[in-house]
Amino acid sequence: MSATTRFESDTIFAIASGAGRAAIAVLRVSGPSTKQIVEGVSGLLPEPRMATLKTFRDPATNEAIDKGFVILFPAPKTYTGEDYAEFHVHGGRAVVAAIVKAIGGIAGTRAAEPGEFTRRALVNGKMDLAEVEGLADLIDAETEWQRRAALRQAQGVLGRQAAMWRGALLEAAALLEAEIDFPEEEGVPGAAGHLAEKILAPVLAGLKAELAAGRAGERLREGAIIVIAGPPNAGKSTLLNALARRDVAIVSPFAGTTRDIIEVHLDLGGCPVTLIDTAGFQESFDAVEEIGIFRAREKAEAADLVLWLSEACAPEPPGVSGGDVWPVFTKCDLLPPAERQRSPEGLYISAESGENLDLLLKKMEDFARAAVSDGHAGLIARERHRKAFETGALALARILDDPGAPAELLAEDLRVAMVCLQRLTGIVDVEDILGEIFSRFCIGK
Repeated sequence: MSATTRFESDTIFAIASGAGRAAIAVLRVSGPSTKQIVEGVSGLLPEPRMATLKTFRDPATNEAIDKGFVILFPAPKTYTGEDYAEFHVHGGRAVVAAIVKAIGGIAGTRAAEPGEFTRRALVNGKMDLAEVEGLADLIDAETEWQRRAALRQAQGVLGRQAAMWRGALLEAAALLEAEIDFPEEEGVPGAAGHLAEKILAPVLAGLKAELAAGRAGERLREGAIIVIAGPPNAGKSTLLNALARRDVAIVSPFAGTTRDIIEVHLDLGGCPVTLIDTAGFQESFDAVEEIGIFRAREKAEAADLVLWLSEACAPEPPGVSGGDVWPVFTKCDLLPPAERQRSPEGLYISAESGENLDLLLKKMEDFARAAVSDGHAGLIARERHRKAFETGALALARILDDPGAPAELLAEDLRVAMVCLQRLTGIVDVEDILGEIFSRFCIGK
């Protein structure tokens, strides 16, 4: 990784534990002045990787701040690859502020930027880019399935597979380069493209297999999108509140109450779901309501699943197209019992009484499980992964479609495929995406 931080000679520090009053606070330090800071604040250099109880003092005034543990991790076997240390102090705001002030007053130190500890780990070869993304997803994981998928990514599953594929591409590239550079040499194959074809075919099959898995990994990371749509006063906001088990949306007997998009994040059996309430579909001459209806239609057409609600006493056919659309007939508690299951084509529910809500939730959970492959997502977790796989697969397909083409043309397609794999793990320049990734990290990570 050739990228470097803007101030790689600085020593950075940050509170790595949660903000506010707590029993313990952890402050991290990394950089060339780490040992000087540890010695200045604690009065000695402790044994490496051993928690040592010391009284911490402000080097500028020698005033005692707190009593706690200090741990020194000498480079290079550290999280960042640099000299690294942790101070464990009591978590009171005044204590934390004092230790931060003391360390920040030492020359050559500064407060870390969001994700800068992890960025230094990336720069120093301790992690690859896919592992960094997995770590970010692990921090943000809200469901059990998201945690498992993020942990796999953070443990390097994508990086290891990309490295195996890259090894095969390098082997094929050597054959093509030999033909280009030494076409007359004895022992150099005259049909390197056909030999490369045998090496590249399994790689292309692997890329296609991951792409064939669809967007399961992206859905698992971001959540399956389920939109509640239908005509006004069909009970959309009431259903949203019932499924969320709290008053998220305003419920009113007057049409047009919901005008904007309302989102709720649910955990359905470990699967993340984003449930969206939308404005009622109807003809309107109100400019604001028209915007809401337009946004509702956009959300419904892009959703993984649409719950099309209409009143059981006046059912309406779905007015949207796109993904899966389920007719759901509401306010069934107002119907006589014999009429509540008149049609197998839809589900009769009452958000007010709770009738059949458990059945609807079970069907939604089954749908979400199928959308994310029961939590066993493949290697593709982000849009940039998918685009790299697609571009690499297209380049390799061009080679296999015409392995007898001039070696120079085959080598160029092979180069494109290799760059795609390298960008997955950050081997080639990826500065254009680093800022976006690390801006989402916590300060101190």
